[in-house]
Amino acid sequence: MGRVSTIGRALFGGVLAFMAFDNFRDMEGTVAYADSNDVPEADKLVPFASGALLVGGSALATGKARKFAAGAIATFFVGVTPGMHDFWNMDDEQREGQLIHFLKNLALLGAALSFLAREDE
Repeated sequence: MGRVSTIGRALFGGVLAFMAFDNFRDMEGTVAYADSNDVPEADKLVPFASGALLVGGSALATGKARKFAAGAIATFFVGVTPGMHDFWNMDDEQREGQLIHFLKNLALLGAALSFLAREDE
């Protein structure tokens, strides 16, 4: 079970770190998207949130400070998901896509919470 758990943790953290890195590669676009969703001070919050996801994902992937890392990841998804993927405020064309992103983020939040709750780590 240990090896499978390690692989799962590395994959989960690695994908999240990549997502954060992708935000940094197009920070201007990411900030603009957050601005369009009325995120206050998006120019400050988006880099901060992306940094939390990058640190959390990288730390979880490498097995360092796993509780802190899972907490940073969970905090990212709790803070970002309702505002950035508010499908309930979208017109019909955008609603389905935003619902999918919202549900994906909830699943990722659930995984982060399960890592946070693990006693063996």
